Amino acid sequence: MHLDYFEPWSWQQFQRHFALRRLAGVERLTADSYSRSFRLDGCTGWFRLTAASSSLTLDVSPSAKDLESRLAARVRRMFDLDSDPAAIAHHLAQDPLLHTLLQRYPGLRLPVAFDPFEQAVRTIIGQQVTVKAAVTIAGRLVERLGESLSDAPVDGPLRLFPTPQAIADDPLPGIGMPGKRVDTLRRLASAVADGTLELTTADGIETLIDRLCALPGIGRWTAEYIALRAFGEPDAFPTADLGLLKSPLWGAEGISARELQKRAELWRPWRAYAAVYLWQSYADED
Repeated sequence: MHLDYFEPWSWQQFQRHFALRRLAGVERLTADSYSRSFRLDGCTGWFRLTAASSSLTLDVSPSAKDLESRLAARVRRMFDLDSDPAAIAHHLAQDPLLHTLLQRYPGLRLPVAFDPFEQAVRTIIGQQVTVKAAVTIAGRLVERLGESLSDAPVDGPLRLFPTPQAIADDPLPGIGMPGKRVDTLRRLASAVADGTLELTTADGIETLIDRLCALPGIGRWTAEYIALRAFGEPDAFPTADLGLLKSPLWGAEGISARELQKRAELWRPWRAYAAVYLWQSYADED
């Protein structure tokens, strides 16, 4: 299946994104492709997205042939193929400070997770630790609780990300997180497993954020980051994120969360894309 998109779209942006976050066993990344295992509608399988000079090709496992259209929609959201970068840039460029970033990094997209629960888990794991440390801990979860993928390709993903029930039922000793964070993770998993918490933005982004913040151990930053990365909400904005506050755009002293929140009002309804540009400048500074 061939997937189209509006230009510009950069495979390199997504390749760099997943290179930092790739979850061994679940995801595989090459110079021109990304593949992962998945669960969808009671089915398990894998898909591979391959990038050529001017096209994207989606291949799916034999077990998922009946889900091709749904998988394609998920992958389109995951790689942000349906946004209009020109329209977004035109709006954000009204802020003179963002204008410089738009010229430096034309056409940045919003990478989104394939599975909202997986992203929520990885966001909680990532509280107050580096991306590298969070990936290591998430990898331990996969090794301990992830099931083998029945039709795994020889050169592809081999395991599935753990189910909510599996995480809820395991005390997770020695996983490498403080006890309170383990408790938060298991509470989230239990709420999703028993249906108390539905990870969806159908009732609006603020409703989802409020539901997440109602769980002990989940604050505003965590909830807003989940909304952004798990659902691709274009106006989600984790105001207290360190990378946003310390972007070199603000100078050596950075900016306060209150000041950033006020300035970000200029960027609605595309604040998530503004965040992508700020994160990119912060990453380049490092």
